[in-house]
Amino acid sequence: MRFIINSQLFLKHLNALNGVITNNNTVPIVSCFHMHLEGNLLTIKATDLETTLVTTIELENAKVEGIDAIAVPAKLMIDMLKSMDDAPINFAVDASNFGIEISSGEGKYRLAGQNPETFPAMPNMAETVQTVMPASLLVNAINKTSFAASTDEMRQQMSGIFCDLTAENITFVATDAHKLVRYRRNDVHANEAANFILPRKPISLVKNILSSNKEDVDVTVDYNNTNVFFTFENFKIVCRLVDGKYPNYEAAIPKDNPNKLTIDRNTFLNTLKRVSLFANQSTHQVRLSITERDLKISAEDLEFSNDAHETIPCSYDGEPMEIGFNARFLAEMLSNLDTEQVLMELSHPSRAGILFPINDDDQANNEDILMLVMPVMLAN
Repeated sequence: MRFIINSQLFLKHLNALNGVITNNNTVPIVSCFHMHLEGNLLTIKATDLETTLVTTIELENAKVEGIDAIAVPAKLMIDMLKSMDDAPINFAVDASNFGIEISSGEGKYRLAGQNPETFPAMPNMAETVQTVMPASLLVNAINKTSFAASTDEMRQQMSGIFCDLTAENITFVATDAHKLVRYRRNDVHANEAANFILPRKPISLVKNILSSNKEDVDVTVDYNNTNVFFTFENFKIVCRLVDGKYPNYEAAIPKDNPNKLTIDRNTFLNTLKRVSLFANQSTHQVRLSITERDLKISAEDLEFSNDAHETIPCSYDGEPMEIGFNARFLAEMLSNLDTEQVLMELSHPSRAGILFPINDDDQANNEDILMLVMPVMLAN
């Protein structure tokens, strides 16, 4: 097995795969890249046993001699390529001992590979259902929801993104019980209704690879009861779905919210950031005092005798209200919206507030974003 490849092209693909590999592997072989050469097509895999990422590279100069596959130490390979100039390298494998020789210019490097047959096999793609969506839609859905997913390892079902696919639309949901985001698209649908929970790590990998691509490619999503397969261009990501049932998120969304606050998003966000600097650093609590034309945001930290308040203009239809929120949660939501104005619907100081973007463009007809944040108890 031997081939010639540009060092920076090689590094770009290996860096994408390296996001799968964990540092504390108990199975040594999964600290390697699996490389397989067939004709001029080089296929490279990486896995952590839960998620597998595959990429392919079309080569101009390649030849199978002796063996057609090898397992290559990932960290050493990447560290070496990072220090190389942008130039072709020769990669050759000794079939007798899995030794690898890499040469570039006047440099020659030898490293020990491993038997590729011990590398974990890809999950079975049997009995899958398929849907296709634009990369921009998937990236937007992940960006808008992933920040709300739980980081509590004891709540595995809430640590990922819930996907609900129907014949009418697709819905992505994330929550940690303090905040919740529901992102729905009405311009994409599934051939067969299904729902599943995507783990945090593979969806982050999907987002990072798609975000680095300048073109809005189509992403094919195949799924069954245990795995989901994302395929786009020369990448494939396979991940095991999170076991368990997702919480009934619709039940947590208040349906009757007569008090409606319309406000400039940037003004709200920047004021919130300033005032929250003076809040208690363990609770991050801020108080919103809302009247017909004004929103007063205040915070205090009794322990250090700090306090702040600022009033900004707004449009409010409803009864005057005082309600408390965790400023960090509210700021996260405002930061992940991109419209000039937002609508906040409220019903009672003890019930959740709901944020909606106010969007006037054509995309608004197909995009439905709802962000929910739970209130905190105010001290009188």
